[in-house]
Amino acid sequence: MFFDSDLLMSALRALTPILLAALGGALCERAGVFNIGLEGMMLMGCFTAVTTSWFTGSPWLGVLAAALASAAYSLILAVGAVTLRGDAVVLGIAMNLLAVGLTGFLLRTIFGVQGTFDDPSLAGLPLIGGFSPLAYLAWAAVGVTALLLSRHVWGLRLRGVGEAPQAAATLGVSPTRYKYAAVLVSGVLCGLAGAQLALGNVTLFSENMTAGRGWIAVVAVMLGRALPLGVLLAALLFGLAEAAGFRLQGLGMPQQATDAAPYVVTLVALFLSTAQRRRRNARTRMTTSTTGVTS
Repeated sequence: MFFDSDLLMSALRALTPILLAALGGALCERAGVFNIGLEGMMLMGCFTAVTTSWFTGSPWLGVLAAALASAAYSLILAVGAVTLRGDAVVLGIAMNLLAVGLTGFLLRTIFGVQGTFDDPSLAGLPLIGGFSPLAYLAWAAVGVTALLLSRHVWGLRLRGVGEAPQAAATLGVSPTRYKYAAVLVSGVLCGLAGAQLALGNVTLFSENMTAGRGWIAVVAVMLGRALPLGVLLAALLFGLAEAAGFRLQGLGMPQQATDAAPYVVTLVALFLSTAQRRRRNARTRMTTSTTGVTS
């Protein structure tokens, strides 16, 4: 059978990096910072995790280093978009391009290889029930983020900063501080996503190995409307698409066609979401016009 428990397990493993990065993007969105630099942050996490794990022999130090490195890398967006008030979209694209070039350069400089670094001594993350601990952390992070944004004072202030920064400032809440915090947390989560991709899903580093997963995470934020549960469902959709692509490849379909499966699903989901939003806006305008005429 095409749909079986193995396909579901593969989908859950595939969604973990996307989910972690998308949760970081959702926090930024709630703070009023549109973060499309998730791809570059994930890639920096991948490289740092592999490099640290190889030199130290500890995958957990690789995970820690990946989180710290991606958080430091996210400061480019924080300083540029929050402090200097630059265009977050331009900064995010620049960060993605810089990460591809920088990791490729460091791969040749540190390991003396080009393309892929794969060493038998490279330590990967242990598996518990078929999943790495970071997978369980990602699922738990959905609930924690939901409670944080709906119940905790920090999350409520973060939402206030994103929706009405001037009003939040008049109440003594610093928009800059909360925006910085959201971007840094997104960097940490993207670093964990990169560590999961490089040390959990596989045990190697390949140039541009994120392969658009950061962009898919951005789409997951948009489809999920920056809500933790919505982001989880969107990430699960893309995880299923990736797992189905691998299954179809095993059944004999060309690799080029199966590799495109997640991106086809992304485009279809964006199209349907945009169409639904336009219909909703048109309905709202019609209702408003009708109310105005009646009045």
